[in-house]
Amino acid sequence: MRFFELLEHVPELLQRPEQDAIVSAPISEDSRTVQRGGVFVARRGLKTDSHALIGAAIASGAVAVVGERPLDQVACSVPYAQVRNAQQALGYLAAAYHGFPSRRLAVIGVTGTDGKTTTTNLIFNMLKCAGLPVGMISTVSAVIGAEEMPTGLHVTTPTAPEVQGYLQRMVESGLTHCVIETTSHGLAQGRVNGVDYDIAVLTNITHEHLDFHGSFENYRAAKGLLFSRLAESYSKAGVPKCAVINLDDPNASYFLELSQSVRQITYSAQGYGQVNLLQWRTEPSGIQATLLDSAEGISLTFQTPLIGLYNLQNILAAASAALALGVPAEAIKRGIETLPPIPGRMERIDEGQDFTAIVDFAHTPNALEKALQAARTLTDKRVIAVFGSAGLRDVEKRRLMAEVGARLADICVLTAEDPRTESLEAILEMMAEGARRMGAVEGKTFFRVPDRGAAIALACQLAQAGDVVIACGKGHEQSMCFGEIEYPWDDREAMRAALRGTPLKTLPTAQA
Repeated sequence: MRFFELLEHVPELLQRPEQDAIVSAPISEDSRTVQRGGVFVARRGLKTDSHALIGAAIASGAVAVVGERPLDQVACSVPYAQVRNAQQALGYLAAAYHGFPSRRLAVIGVTGTDGKTTTTNLIFNMLKCAGLPVGMISTVSAVIGAEEMPTGLHVTTPTAPEVQGYLQRMVESGLTHCVIETTSHGLAQGRVNGVDYDIAVLTNITHEHLDFHGSFENYRAAKGLLFSRLAESYSKAGVPKCAVINLDDPNASYFLELSQSVRQITYSAQGYGQVNLLQWRTEPSGIQATLLDSAEGISLTFQTPLIGLYNLQNILAAASAALALGVPAEAIKRGIETLPPIPGRMERIDEGQDFTAIVDFAHTPNALEKALQAARTLTDKRVIAVFGSAGLRDVEKRRLMAEVGARLADICVLTAEDPRTESLEAILEMMAEGARRMGAVEGKTFFRVPDRGAAIALACQLAQAGDVVIACGKGHEQSMCFGEIEYPWDDREAMRAALRGTPLKTLPTAQA
């Protein structure tokens, strides 16, 4: 297509090039991946200014460039367009290049602090059980038909060109629906710009990512973009616009106001919503529960291997989204009961030990609290928790995580979790102070073990028959960051090794 055609879809275009170009390859913000015939998007970053890489991108075959600097400040020998914010423009350019594939799909977006991945997978499985051709983009993987592709190491929502590329492949594969796990970073950074959502789902909003957003209000506002944009997004024949909101969350009214011009379905585990949890009980194999859609008069009793009230809230969220799309109750029930295990979400690790070992992604105070409460339902013995708090992230969370652990676990082992360029010793001291504040005693009810592999091994050594050992914070992730380097790491493999008596060692040793 023509470069001028792409620019028609870019907001805040400040300078249009005099000459056009024929674009025959995807949009890219990485000069190393530009293809011949593609468009390079340059922007001022936190550490680098990629306008300096325009020459390299052109040498690789870029036929046009979009950037933030005026033309007289860049060296560019191909048509150049100036925009106010290149990061925000990238999604619209990628969507236009791929022909706005989301307009040919019913798109369900799931956002919130915790529970996004589980809720996304539940909706995906419910739609599959209804016989709908559906794809999924989550923080774990992108699923298109029989193909499943990892979406990265520490990424949340994939990049804008990747998202649009996945959506185009879904359309080409004959899919009609897509569920997207949609993070606050993805919304604020424009990675889902150009995606026309139909259903927006809120799980919850708690303390997280304040290092990036600056305040809770900014964090909530970023999540709110998914809801405020529903009414103005592209309308598709036979596909409703609907906001699904957790009425148990203190911020529910904020999201209800943002989405008041579209249909709203509220859900509640306390009986306050349209879709409510009537009763539930824990069984050895999981949970049996009943939900009721009071507006439609649909009652549904199901069993699930998932544990914890928070997972029942995830089920309510997913069921509400499926009901908004007209999915039959029987398919919703099958979708709940046949949900495959989700990597790193309360994932049990069994090496023949006489206690329960679990790996979970809980990395916020709220998620850790819910995970430990769920672990408590699995035993009448002790809960031993292994967790850390990431470097270069919300500092206040470190104390809060340790306080939650000290309050709800019998023993806590504080350890590394992506310290990045911060001092791991300093991070652990902040966490130890939080634990002590709750009355925990170092060497007795909590331990500091910087090496994560050794920390998991210690928890397993301390465990007695019937206890629960739960390692939280990494879940499905396949690396851990020390300095600016991602080192291979998998908590599930570390747990297996510890149970076998051959603990893995965290790299690099200099950080220990």
